[in-house]
Amino acid sequence: MSDHPHENDQPDPLDAFEELVAEETDRDPDLAVIEAGSRTLRTQGGPPQADVPARPEDPEVDRALREVEAELAGRWGETKLEPSVSRIAALMDVLGTPQRSYPSIHITGTNGKTSTARMIEALLGAFELRTGRYTSPHVQSVTERISLDGAPISAERFIETYQDIKPYIEMVDGMQEYRLSFFEVLTAMAYAAFADAPVDVAVVEVGMGGSWDATNVIDGDVAVVTPIALDHTDRLGATPGEIAVEKGGIIKQDATVILAQQPVDAAQALLKKAVEVDATVAREGLEFGVVARQVAVGGQLVTLRGLGGEYPEVYLPLHGAHQAHNAAVALAAVEAFFGVGSVRAEALDIDTVRKAFAAVSSPGRLEVVRRSPTVVLDAAHNPAGAEVTAEAVREAFDFTRLIGVVGASADKNVRGLLEAFEPIFAEVVVTQNSTHRAMDTDELAAIAVEVFGEERVQVEPRLPEALEAAITLAEEEGEFAGGGVLVTGSVITVGEARLLLGKG
Repeated sequence: MSDHPHENDQPDPLDAFEELVAEETDRDPDLAVIEAGSRTLRTQGGPPQADVPARPEDPEVDRALREVEAELAGRWGETKLEPSVSRIAALMDVLGTPQRSYPSIHITGTNGKTSTARMIEALLGAFELRTGRYTSPHVQSVTERISLDGAPISAERFIETYQDIKPYIEMVDGMQEYRLSFFEVLTAMAYAAFADAPVDVAVVEVGMGGSWDATNVIDGDVAVVTPIALDHTDRLGATPGEIAVEKGGIIKQDATVILAQQPVDAAQALLKKAVEVDATVAREGLEFGVVARQVAVGGQLVTLRGLGGEYPEVYLPLHGAHQAHNAAVALAAVEAFFGVGSVRAEALDIDTVRKAFAAVSSPGRLEVVRRSPTVVLDAAHNPAGAEVTAEAVREAFDFTRLIGVVGASADKNVRGLLEAFEPIFAEVVVTQNSTHRAMDTDELAAIAVEVFGEERVQVEPRLPEALEAAITLAEEEGEFAGGGVLVTGSVITVGEARLLLGKG
């Protein structure tokens, strides 16, 4: 029996896409004024490895890596910011501007950036381009933030890259009011490693925001904006529109902009920015989109509408409607990079596209790491992310009793996160991860009790005990009764759970 639904069961893709376009067009008329001044796109490698790196087996390499990690940890962390690209720009100058030696695809947004980056990387690799990918944060090892040809760089190469640029880092530290931050140094390492490889194209995810993010010393040929929602509101803005102004800073002169579906005020801000820099725009729901999707074993079968035409029956081994939309955005970004819709009209080779998507992985994103009972990890850390995760769980899994394990960061909208999960969790075990950013367990428990009720909340301050408690609760349903566990709330919580459960 085929793992995929029969094609005769699918709706007519063209009809579905026309409906999608009609729905997307019915929106705030103020957008028409902005869109009138914008150009829009219309047209009549090895696959990534599935896992993330473990600690080096060689004791000397592990010692050297720990020394580098300690030096990086001694710098400003990713949550302490001094909004400016002056320091990273100064470092790039003394390094000889390595970020200018290859074209790049730059990705911002609130949710879906890393999964989209991985899909873009897989597509480019399948078309035999050498890729460099820079994403954050990491799930388990800092080395996974910098990838070459779909795989995290080795610990040895990570150490060598740091040592190579360390004298220049120290030089710039001495010239600036503030030392380079942890994220700025990692960004410089990524750009240097890509130039040294060398890569044919870099796929770069912003750390936070856009305009003043350290990654924004590149001029991306393609700028990608995944869905914008409320997150980091103390730094980026109180509304999606305000946040979009900051994130739109990655849109550069004459670039191509790939916009995922956005709130109206965010779309207005992004289109205005595109007009200002004479960028070409392609919008999900108009120039490209998801035509059809059906649940399949281990993922879903999708038909995508790209800038160059239709791509039917593409298997994506990831769960959830949000991942199908990420796939549409990734496909449009790669089409734009290859000039589809501008210098060439024909679509990309469908067999290559299918091969690339079939090989995509995204650790920590609805990742199944254990059976009997099933344990799923998902890095949702804000209400918007939690909502799409909850919907995907309903669609992809037949849990009769789902236990949540939640460890969140103190600076997040934890109440909104818990409220999004409340309908699908029978009970929740609150805990905390090992970082200083983690919300105190008692504080998290107090909020959870208000959302779930006292009888549905269990408190386990340490993650190992929280996992054990959740698995025990799920097993109460019986071996074949459909109990499961979802570990969520933070990338760090998911990474630590992944290690505890024997992955990596």
